[in-house]
Amino acid sequence: MFQIGQYTIQHPVVLAPMAGVTDRPFRQLCRQLGAGLVVSEMVTSDVKLWNSRKSRQRLDHAGEAEPISVQIAGGDPEMMAQAAIMSAAHGAQIIDINMGCPAKKVCNKAAGSALMKDEVLVRDILQAVVDSVDIPVTLKMRTGWAPEHKNAPVLAGMAEEIGIAALAIHGRTRSCGYKGEVEYDTIKTIKQNVNIPVLANGDITNAEQAKFVLDYTGADGVMLGRAAQGRPWIFREINHFLTTGEPLAAPSIKEVEAILIGHLHALYGFYGDYLGVRIARKHVGWYLQAHDHDRAVRKQFNQLESCEDQIALIKTFFNQHLGKEQAA
Repeated sequence: MFQIGQYTIQHPVVLAPMAGVTDRPFRQLCRQLGAGLVVSEMVTSDVKLWNSRKSRQRLDHAGEAEPISVQIAGGDPEMMAQAAIMSAAHGAQIIDINMGCPAKKVCNKAAGSALMKDEVLVRDILQAVVDSVDIPVTLKMRTGWAPEHKNAPVLAGMAEEIGIAALAIHGRTRSCGYKGEVEYDTIKTIKQNVNIPVLANGDITNAEQAKFVLDYTGADGVMLGRAAQGRPWIFREINHFLTTGEPLAAPSIKEVEAILIGHLHALYGFYGDYLGVRIARKHVGWYLQAHDHDRAVRKQFNQLESCEDQIALIKTFFNQHLGKEQAA
């Protein structure tokens, strides 16, 4: 349990913002399965672009559990402040600043983790956003922009001084992308030197690893991204292990089927049939990784064009799988 401003986060496991993944249906599912907080996909700080379908869907928080956290990305202090004001008007209760994304299309616009190169600009952006809204502002960043330039501890101190309410640190530099060992030592150093909550992020893929990282770094919580894709129940597994010290049994095949079908219906409802069918394909790819070893079902699924056909294939697949499990 930790605090972000006036909000008490009951469970120390948080869903990271991931473009194209952490849409409203997925956020709601992860909350139901034990995530203490979920962060929206990043929205651009250029509010002139917010009339696009994609931005409108990213700003749709209808029916979500509080607090609602929205991530904004950009490199101009005034535009970031305006995006924070507009996000709050759309229902955001926490604003998260993206200084962690290593994607070239984000970094080429001097946003995401590229900002870490310019500490003066970072200060201006943090100050502008914190001053613009009366809700908590959090910051997600990396340990630096290259292994020889790890300035996250300096930026963390600056962020606390300006009034940032919590930090999430991905334990790699921008130039490392998602490759190489995660270095938790920098996260540990940051936690020892600030008095605001710190979330550790990077390669936390199971409950045992989450406990190790929390114990080693002293962090207040862990943030999961890719590990939750196709495994949204990982949040309850980590919560259970942290509370009891015992591993939680994996979900049964029947429960995986129920979670997946519920997720598919939520996607169709949110995006409509045409887009929902297409967005479902990547999620089903993740869910079936552990079960569809020769990829045959996933290939078949990706060619289906209707919601009904997709649901029927999933039910057939799981019925066959359940039969095999019971016969074993």
